[in-house]
Amino acid sequence: VQLVESGGGLVQPGGSLRLSCAASGFTFSSYSMRWYRQVPGKERELVASISSGGSRTNYADSVKGRFTTSRDNAKNTVYLQMNSLKPEDTAVYYCYVVGRGSWGRGTQVTVSS
Repeated sequence: VQLVESGGGLVQPGGSLRLSCAASGFTFSSYSMRWYRQVPGKERELVASISSGGSRTNYADSVKGRFTTSRDNAKNTVYLQMNSLKPEDTAVYYCYVVGRGSWGRGTQVTVSS
């Protein structure tokens, strides 16, 4: 199983970023996926999840209405669209395969003026 996140970077408050997670080594369309984030010294926080077919999504209260997760099973990729970013969204963002226990290496998102 391999997961590779991309799309992170430095953005000003109120800005947007789109994260991608390219998956390989397993039948991507059979598994739900999750996005987590982690700040140094704190536990990893669940941000969003999406069902295997993409019809069901769930979000942490802290990002509801600002973040949207989606997936393209033909491309074995899951996305996290992040709008109206806040400084408190600064973290390393990881994708995760539910039921496989596999993590990507993460991508840094920094929200700062």
